[in-house]
Amino acid sequence: MVSPNFQSTQSRLLTPDGTALATQTYGDGHAAVVFAHGFGQTREAWSACATATAAAGWTSMTFDTRGHGESDWLPSGDYSVDQLTADLGFVCAQTPLPPVVVGASMGGLVGISMAGDDPASCRALVLVDITPRWEPAGVERILEFMRAFPEGFADLNEAANAIAAYLPHRGAKKSPDRLRKLLNESADGRLRWHWDPRMLEPIAEDGERHQADLFAAARRIRVPTLLISGAASDVVSESTIAEFLELVPHARHAIVPKATHMVAGDENTQFSRHVLDFLASLPNV
Repeated sequence: MVSPNFQSTQSRLLTPDGTALATQTYGDGHAAVVFAHGFGQTREAWSACATATAAAGWTSMTFDTRGHGESDWLPSGDYSVDQLTADLGFVCAQTPLPPVVVGASMGGLVGISMAGDDPASCRALVLVDITPRWEPAGVERILEFMRAFPEGFADLNEAANAIAAYLPHRGAKKSPDRLRKLLNESADGRLRWHWDPRMLEPIAEDGERHQADLFAAARRIRVPTLLISGAASDVVSESTIAEFLELVPHARHAIVPKATHMVAGDENTQFSRHVLDFLASLPNV
């Protein structure tokens, strides 16, 4: 058992196409869990669950997707879903044994693609509030927020107010320390999100084009799979969940009450418990 107060280590991985990915590793267990965050997030979104997972005896690895956080932003601005899928596979290949992959939203779609295309790439898959078909209105609400502040923010308080308006159910505003990890100070002194705005439209359009491929990939998933959804999500629904469970009949489904699409951020204790219970159910390696 690892102490919950252990320190994590940071490093950078250079992908085959020369893109550097910022990673963070927690714990030193025999088996590994790789966490893939959603669009517009960074590896910081997983810090609490990665800590809890490492405390349960696993090695937890989080990373910033290309174009996000401290990973490289492409000079060309030419991002694609295929790149993100290859990056996840590359990160998974760094672990001694195939890891369990936990993917939220965009990270989950990339996980479906990878697990369906390469059954040996991961040991198991946890999808966080995402299915191959999603509710367009919920996704559009997310995209509207991400497009809403091209000029950035004057200060941290202005950014905190914007997030609070977008996530009113959270109540308390994000602390300055948490916010600093989500924002960059630009040359003009304005604070902007810690992701490349040039990737928004290409990835959104690429995701729509890949939907048929996602259905096909889901049908090929053979590893143990858990879908965790938020009861108040507007991105997945009873119909999209039922459809997914038909595509992957061996998959389990868990619902987190009160949580929206941002399941881990809304109800991290309950979310982490579902992840840990699933990990404990897997055969020993």
